Amino acid sequence: MNTPDETKNTPSEPRLLDQLRDRIRLKHYSIRTEAQYVQWARRFILFHHKRHPREMGAEEVEAFLTHLAVEGQVAAATQNQALSALLFLYREVMGIDLPWLDGVVRAKRPERLPVVLSSNEAQRVLDRMQGVYALLARLLYGSGMRLMECVRLRVKDLDFEQREIRVRDGKEAKDRVTNLPETLIAALREHLARRRRIFEDDLRLGKAGVSLPFAFERKYPAANRTWSWQYVFPSGSYSIDPRSGLERRHHIDEKLLQRAMKKAVSAAGITQPATPHTLRHYVRHLAARHRLRHPHGAGTAGPCRREHDDDLHARAQPRRAGGSESARHTGVEWICVTLQGYARPPPQVGLAQRNQTFLPRHVGLRPAA
Repeated sequence: MNTPDETKNTPSEPRLLDQLRDRIRLKHYSIRTEAQYVQWARRFILFHHKRHPREMGAEEVEAFLTHLAVEGQVAAATQNQALSALLFLYREVMGIDLPWLDGVVRAKRPERLPVVLSSNEAQRVLDRMQGVYALLARLLYGSGMRLMECVRLRVKDLDFEQREIRVRDGKEAKDRVTNLPETLIAALREHLARRRRIFEDDLRLGKAGVSLPFAFERKYPAANRTWSWQYVFPSGSYSIDPRSGLERRHHIDEKLLQRAMKKAVSAAGITQPATPHTLRHYVRHLAARHRLRHPHGAGTAGPCRREHDDDLHARAQPRRAGGSESARHTGVEWICVTLQGYARPPPQVGLAQRNQTFLPRHVGLRPAA
């Protein structure tokens, strides 16, 4: 009996799922996307009794999606993910671009209100977290990073002098800069001191290598064993890299933080289903009440969800139509623009202007007209 990989493939032709993996890696999709697309393709083939996808069309795709929705009772997002995986399989792997591919109906995703904790609730949750999980949660709360952006931080991405965190390969494979909360600097330095000792032990054992992006490891073979490329929050044990097959120390498992957060939320007596991402929501939705304008005309700030100036975030946003002349010139807007007591100028501002002293906290920050 053939497996899904072997169905209708000649001996000289790579198996279908191997072709799918190769195409995903060619397009530099994440390993999580690769795992999901491969499992959806496998489930689709098994659902239709191991028929090759070339023998199937829109009717079989819709039957599979209907099965997921009716019998599997999956969410609309899951159903759309399965459809995206199948469209990728047909178009990118098998080179089939048939009219029915565009005609397959996508499930409508319901509009959900995000869970946003109050300042008091967030503090109660953070107070009930300990160790590295407490540091991770406070970093999410103070910087507005996403969960995976935080656990994947490298040592080189922390800039204590500029009080900045460089987020690499974030959503849509974009880099950005966010602020490093000053109240966490001492704790982060202590954590890095302990992390350095772990790195030196791994170096003596010959297991200090970490995964590097794309072909960087071939270009700089020794870079994966340098301190700057190490994960800030490492795993407690070694694991096998699924792509290279090497035994390495990966970053901490994000599920551990999710479980710690769940326990803290329960201990705090909060009934809302708060997750680590909720801490980011606190940043993004705190502006529903207030809109701030930068005193030097750098545009209108969007919503800001921080009540204390030590927690405020510097974020660059696309300008709105009808903004000020300065906003049109710099192309950025300000959201929560205080950092270390002074407003931070946007990166496009010239050196002479950047050397000026910006206004202290709260001075000059006023509601937008």
